[in-house]
Amino acid sequence: MHLATLPASYFDGTSARAHAVTLQLQGDALHIQGVGIDRSIALREVQWPERTRHGLRIAHFAGGGSVRGDDAAAWDAWRRDGGHTDSLVVRLQQSWRGVLASALALLAVVVVLQQWGIPWAARAVVAATPMRVDRSLGETSLAAIDQHLMHPSELPAAEQNRIRQALTQALRTLPSAATPHWQLVFRRSRIGPNAFALPGGTLVLTDELVELVGHDTQVITAVLAHEMGHVRHRHGVRMLVQATVLGGLGAVFLGDFNTLLASVPVLLGQASYSREAEREADAEAVRILRAASISPAVMVTLFDKLAEKAQRATQGKDSASQAGAWLGIAFASHPTDADRVRFFKEAAYPSR
Repeated sequence: MHLATLPASYFDGTSARAHAVTLQLQGDALHIQGVGIDRSIALREVQWPERTRHGLRIAHFAGGGSVRGDDAAAWDAWRRDGGHTDSLVVRLQQSWRGVLASALALLAVVVVLQQWGIPWAARAVVAATPMRVDRSLGETSLAAIDQHLMHPSELPAAEQNRIRQALTQALRTLPSAATPHWQLVFRRSRIGPNAFALPGGTLVLTDELVELVGHDTQVITAVLAHEMGHVRHRHGVRMLVQATVLGGLGAVFLGDFNTLLASVPVLLGQASYSREAEREADAEAVRILRAASISPAVMVTLFDKLAEKAQRATQGKDSASQAGAWLGIAFASHPTDADRVRFFKEAAYPSR
């Protein structure tokens, strides 16, 4: 039983007039007494809003009305004496140590989700997604790319067939179960030398890339083997799932679904996910090349050619490169060229 009283203001819920009263906690009830006022309200019908460090204290009644205490310290002491303690969340909010610990815990959860949770969930979702979804996305993407970024290829049909046959021959060395459905299409590009894979198995190779590597079929096969890695691992759909999840989590944590602030976690998260996807595709390229008795070192030629083109861009000798078009969408988020060159050289010469 708690008999201490506390001065407060009482509002009956029907008018804005405040009544001077005293509050008393006794058993399972809150007693309110004042001039012409004598109420007893069961504590289960009293709602105690979360306490803040500053501000008035107030309690609401389920049947209407409320009481307010102007002396926050006296109100808190009166409630504690009555055996009513704050929840753990409120206590943490009132402590800088609690706030710091909560922030660190949240950061740890975010890191775990970003590094392991979301990629694992994305793989599970993609595994349960029918391949017709990939094909539909690929067809839609190719139509949009053709409309805005591509022109019909100007490569001779004979050369296109030669490149297709070289890739077909390289993939024949693999078990059929390890080779997903694919088709190779050629385009003249507005974005410079490039090759990329669309969901569903469509590989796009630009005339500019063929020209960049001097029409070297082995180098082109290596590039397309890398893109086959994207197809095999269904990276396109996986990136879409991960971007969707990251965007949702960013909006939840930041409380903003519309501004650039909410897109920051997606941009940062997808950058690391994309690097992981590129490493997987590079590993797949090495597997295909080795099976076809092609040295993975041929891939280094591509990076040498890209480096030469980038150098011309910095010297102002290549207007398309200078505009950044040479990079293309397929290389924008790859691991650094030095790391990839090292990877393919080590794959080609493992004993060195």
